[in-house]
Amino acid sequence: MPGDTLRVALVGHAFMGASHSQAWRTAPHFFDMPLAPEQAVLVGRDAERAAQAARRLGWQESATDWRQVVQRDDIDLVDICTPGDTHAEIAVAALAAGKHVLCEKPLANTVAQAEEMTTAARKASGRGIRSMVGFTYRRVPAVGLARQFVAEGRIGRVRHVRAQYLQDWLADPATPMSWRLEKDRAGSGALGDIGSHIVDMAQYLTGERLTGVSALTETFVDKRPLPDGTGSGKVTVDDAAVFLSRLDGGGLATFEATRFALGRKNALRIEINGDRGSLAFDFEDMNVLHYLDGTDPTASAGFRRVVATEPEHPYVAAWWPPGHGLGYEHGFTHQVVDLITAIAQGADPEPSFDDALQVQRVLESVEHSAAHDSQWTAVQDRKESR
Repeated sequence: MPGDTLRVALVGHAFMGASHSQAWRTAPHFFDMPLAPEQAVLVGRDAERAAQAARRLGWQESATDWRQVVQRDDIDLVDICTPGDTHAEIAVAALAAGKHVLCEKPLANTVAQAEEMTTAARKASGRGIRSMVGFTYRRVPAVGLARQFVAEGRIGRVRHVRAQYLQDWLADPATPMSWRLEKDRAGSGALGDIGSHIVDMAQYLTGERLTGVSALTETFVDKRPLPDGTGSGKVTVDDAAVFLSRLDGGGLATFEATRFALGRKNALRIEINGDRGSLAFDFEDMNVLHYLDGTDPTASAGFRRVVATEPEHPYVAAWWPPGHGLGYEHGFTHQVVDLITAIAQGADPEPSFDDALQVQRVLESVEHSAAHDSQWTAVQDRKESR
């Protein structure tokens, strides 16, 4: 990398592209970072729209051919914010070209693609090239605090995990088709889109892995109007997924992911019960962590509401005076800070492609179980187990 800069290429400029752009733009203004990110080029399929997005989001230039961009000598990192069916090709090419990679979740549409990406990332790491996956909710201060509490042993041995990700933006059957409803492009529906977040969250917070699942999935609306009004399109993904699981430490876990929960806008919720205490978090109240000290013998013992807005809480010191809450976009900024810090230190950032591959294997096991009358399905590398 020339000097102390990190020149970034962003591929994709819709919802996630805008969120990532905000992070690249904001991070150096609030955090002392070892490398200064430069928003070098934004890549989109349509030249005019890409140019407009580049101007609006703060990128120096725009392009339409990601293959040419990843080969440029003046690009250090490729940020992938495209639909899942393109992740593997872009990431593998970028890593081979010696570029660091940040890839949005889920890592890929299939385990095979995720394995290919992980193999490429492992090889690249040996050459000093780093890769990370955008499970951004890890970087909410209250979630980071929860991870600290678990690591410190405050809740003891994990017995239960309850995780939900509830949205309602598809509850209206008149909501038009989008790429997120096409299996060829998205891989799966609510399962991969938001279910992947709670799988990662459960494994991250507990430090344990899911070993098997029993699952149900459902598509409530199988046809939706096309955006241009010319007819209807077939929905080929799940609208909701529910599954039971077991952690490798022996605890039990339940998961629910749906985009049909009327009244729930972005309710990522997780509760962990241990033999010494409990933790609970809901992203719709994202600055708060609920903590129970189960060793308190008093009759008034109960959940304590911890407002994670103090300087000693993860990431918070760089922002506002104590007591002033953060928002959705801040997790993306923290992601940029952690990634750049790892690159500068020569360390592999987390979550890694290996971490995301494990999540992909859980998603595959859920789909397999749901397709076979909810039979218990082990989470494993099927290719290696045959």
